[in-house]
Parts: sequence; structure tokens; C-alpha cells
Amino acid sequence: MKKAQLILRFRKRRRAKVGRPRKANAGVSHLRREDFSRHHPVHITLRTAGGVGYMRRQRVVDALEEAFRQARVRFGMRVVHYSIQGNHLHILVEAENRESLARAMQGLSIRIAKTLNRLFNRTGRVWADRYHSHVLRTRREAANALRYVLGNFARHARQWGNDVARFADAFSSIRFLGYAGADAPVAPPRTWLLSIGWRERTTTA
Repeated sequence: MKKAQLILRFRKRRRAKVGRPRKANAGVSHLRREDFSRHHPVHITLRTAGGVGYMRRQRVVDALEEAFRQARVRFGMRVVHYSIQGNHLHILVEAENRESLARAMQGLSIRIAKTLNRLFNRTGRVWADRYHSHVLRTRREAANALRYVLGNFARHARQWGNDVARFADAFSSIRFLGYAGADAPVAPPRTWLLSIGWRERTTTA
């Protein structure tokens, strides 16, 4: 008697996806940053990681302004304006080029990170991601960036229904608008867009 041949059937298993899982919040893109010339200022945003303390405290602001003062003209970058929020910083800078900006921001980021860790008596990572940069190429962009940076807290306060929105933000460089002496934490602008162009856009809008 001839034995029947046993046929084995295998189920096809779906292959799991390999590689690094994609984050839900990918953060700042790690693609090559855009090139720009010394005629175009840049809007920088730096966001702190979870667990870092609230930055809108006078002792923290004083220390951060000293960090800005030490780095306001270094490595081909000028710190022209800033705004200190609870968990992020807005900075308007001028730089010679993309390489100068990267080098100077690395130094400033490290300086501020050490300052915050010291003030909050902590160690470890300070920044949630690398800095976000937006090159300002037009009068409209420069005017909007200045309005956004110097009025950032008022914008948040309006969302909270807070009357503080009516007042200038003491934790920004608005008090140095038109004055940036040797004792200031900011440097006077050199680009046409941040010195003159933004005013023309504001007056003609």
C-alpha cells in the first residue's frame, strides 16, 4: 500500500518593520540648515526639556542676560534681541553665514545649559532638541519677527485672559530697543532689516 505524502502548509508571517521607530513629535528637522548671507538676520528658538525649571524668575533672567552679555558678539554672531519665556527662548541674531551661526549657537547653548543646571541644582540634558532657525529675508518677516519676539509673553497672556498683556515684557530686550551700550546684553543691529527695514514696514503697513 502506497503511503500518502504529508503536505505541510506554512502560514506567511508578516515581517515586522525594522529600523528606528518614528517619534510622534519629531522636533526640529535634522536636515542641512539653509544658507544665508550676513544681510539676513535669523530668528532662533530654543526649547527646554522636561524637568528644567521655569525660566521667568528674576534670578534666572539675570543669569541668562549675563550669558547673552558674554556671547552677544562672538564667533561672527551678534545677539540683537531676545525674549525669555517659561520653557523656551526666542533670540534674534545676525551672523556672517550658516557656519558662523552654528558655531556661535553651539557655544551659547552650552553656556546657557550650564547656567540653568547650576541655578536649578540639576544635571543632565537641558534642551529638548537642537535650536530652530528661521532666516528673515524681507521687511515684513523682520517686522513680524520683532513683534513676535518682543511681544511673545503678551501674546501668551492674552490667551490666558491676563491683563499683563497691556504691559511691556520686562524679561525681553524691549527695554534696549534703540539702546545697546557696552553694558547691555544685546548688540546694536547691523543688518538693514533689523535697524531700518522693519521700521519702514511698520510705518507703511
